[in-house]
Amino acid sequence: MKIRTLALAACAAAAMTAIALPAAAQGSGKIKVGLMLPYTGTFAALGTAIENGFRLYITEQGGKLGGREIEFVKVDDESNPAKATDNVNKLVKRDNVDVLVGTVHSGVAMAMAKVAKDTGTLLIVPNAGADAVTGAMCAPNIFRSSFTNWQPGYAMGEVMAKKGHKNAVTITWKYAAGDESVGGFKEAFQKAGGKVVKELSLPFPNVEFQALLTEIAALKPDAVYTFFAGGGAVKFVKDYAAAGLKKSIPLYGAGFLTDGTLEAQGADAEGLLTTLHYGDSLGTPRDNAFRLAYAKTYKLQPDVYAVQGYDAAQMLAAGLSAAKGDVTKKAEFTDGIRKARIDSPRGAFMLSKSHNPVQDIYLRQVGAKENKVIGVASKALADPARGCRM
Repeated sequence: MKIRTLALAACAAAAMTAIALPAAAQGSGKIKVGLMLPYTGTFAALGTAIENGFRLYITEQGGKLGGREIEFVKVDDESNPAKATDNVNKLVKRDNVDVLVGTVHSGVAMAMAKVAKDTGTLLIVPNAGADAVTGAMCAPNIFRSSFTNWQPGYAMGEVMAKKGHKNAVTITWKYAAGDESVGGFKEAFQKAGGKVVKELSLPFPNVEFQALLTEIAALKPDAVYTFFAGGGAVKFVKDYAAAGLKKSIPLYGAGFLTDGTLEAQGADAEGLLTTLHYGDSLGTPRDNAFRLAYAKTYKLQPDVYAVQGYDAAQMLAAGLSAAKGDVTKKAEFTDGIRKARIDSPRGAFMLSKSHNPVQDIYLRQVGAKENKVIGVASKALADPARGCRM
């Protein structure tokens, strides 16, 4: 009887050990992060800044988040929606990443969100503002550290109306980010009595603006609202000035027009007003410390993309901390991010029910190659998250 009891006890102990080992393995190995970002093409500099910010926060935490080392698997998404599904499936199914982080292009982000939703893979979006990601496609495992396209557009609609502009022309690339940014602008501008007399667009990433600039000159609106980013933003600002429009028709834009592009735009960007959730002259202790650390590490000045990457890592850390380093505890992980107060260089923020930042949108003016914050365009602006059923 004693022998049988001892045998049963030994079996039970062995079983407990067998059960415990996988959990221990889960808590002691590396967290595999799939970085799906643009490293070539129009948005290459943006992808690099996001990765730099992400890595900087990890370095500040001693190389670990939630007690776990981070392993990176990188994919260049080329800002190409046609390749997006294959690229994200490679990360999820071939590389078995624990967390997806990406991307810049809204069309690519939509494909990432669909795969994340279908597979239950954790996704943190560090830039792409596609409204649907935290709108109709919202899910417990999908988070954003940046903005929706609607947010800076809506804020600028309010600003332009307050400045007394009665009619405006909009111009952007014909893709999700451009359409939604213009949509946010129109919603606020028209609500305040303004009128959009013409919506101009061209295919992404086309930068042949001359015909559209000629049309703007003929329409003679009170002002122009635009959404461009990266290399396209550089060329648009320079072409707008070269066409003589800057002197006669004020140009306004979502902040991506002048973020990370001022050096190349030079004097042609001077004086431009934009709206965004970050600026170069916030002057807070938190932002000053971040900017100094970034400059020391990368010998570059940070921009909004670096901040969004940095905050994506903060969100991952919050989730891992709540789950005690075990990324398989998805309920604890997602709850940790949902309840976290992110101590961002842009100003502290929390997430909405749809997992998008509720944040101040600043009014910035270009001066001496800086996006200087001159006020708050919209305080604690929350995206309406239309279609979210979470």
